[in-house]
Amino acid sequence: MKKTVATLADGRELLYYDSRDDVVRDAVDRRPLDAVSTSSEIRRDPFLGDSVAIASHRQGRIYHPPADECPLCPSRDGRLSEIPEADYDVAVFENRFPSLAGDSGRCEVVCFTSDHDASFADLTEDQAALVLEAWTDRTAELAELPQVTQVFCFENRGAEIGVTLGHPHGQIYGYPFVTPRTELMLRSMEAHRAETGRNLFDDVVAREEKDGSRIVISGEHWVAFVPYAAHWPYEVHLHPRRRVPDLRELDEAARTEFPQIYLELLRRFDRIFGPGEPPTPYISAWHQAPFGVPGRQDFGLHLELFTIRRTSGKLKFLAGSESGMNVFINDVPPEVAAQRLREVASE
Repeated sequence: MKKTVATLADGRELLYYDSRDDVVRDAVDRRPLDAVSTSSEIRRDPFLGDSVAIASHRQGRIYHPPADECPLCPSRDGRLSEIPEADYDVAVFENRFPSLAGDSGRCEVVCFTSDHDASFADLTEDQAALVLEAWTDRTAELAELPQVTQVFCFENRGAEIGVTLGHPHGQIYGYPFVTPRTELMLRSMEAHRAETGRNLFDDVVAREEKDGSRIVISGEHWVAFVPYAAHWPYEVHLHPRRRVPDLRELDEAARTEFPQIYLELLRRFDRIFGPGEPPTPYISAWHQAPFGVPGRQDFGLHLELFTIRRTSGKLKFLAGSESGMNVFINDVPPEVAAQRLREVASE
């Protein structure tokens, strides 16, 4: 992998990740951009104890542009975009409309490919491996920023999820605090250790493998399963067999196998609801250990992949119980979801 660091016209950082070492990235951003002005602020809810990012500047962000005006495509044929080069493998840049900025953290955009009409599932294994390298490198660099406590790499796919740009891309958030969901995991991890003397992540993976009914894919270095108490109609958790706290500590064997397993999962998601159905909307989220917390090495890096589509043409809406009380009601038994995901394996 070759990494090239550049600067956009308004001062934001841009990084190219290339599979070839001889690639030269020297195109200049020729857009007449004003300096980025953000108003990101973190406010704490006194009742729930969680944090909310207030970011009014995001109201002006680009919303569903036509394909020939996509800001994530390369700059070519006289049209200038966020990426000055005429082509690229993987590109990462600071978000122009960040939810978190300055002392409140950092937000980045990750473009998986220059092909506007592709999806992550269309990538080759080599391309997916390069994205993994980019996620890992960004985790390592953001970990060094004093305002960042936790790094979150994720992808939103599909208009139903709320995606405003159709180009295959994800995001990386560097939070200045431990997120509420991770705090719950850490609390459960500590309670399990106190009660059993064992690691919660290890025990959950072992239980799923012993039961077997919710296993979707079992590789030499990764295992994917529908969790016992899945919140979403189709939800898969992907764990490395050798537990590590974050992407930086994956070994080469796990890195090599990851593209095979992950691309297969994404392709199965697109086949869940049968032929002729539109691409399945999903959220893919890496859960990494925060920095500087007690028992950090006991945390288990894993990826959670889920869709809000519950059946053909119908979405799972977060209504009263889910949104009002955070109590999920799942219409699809996890064992049934796992069986369906096994049925739609690639031939």
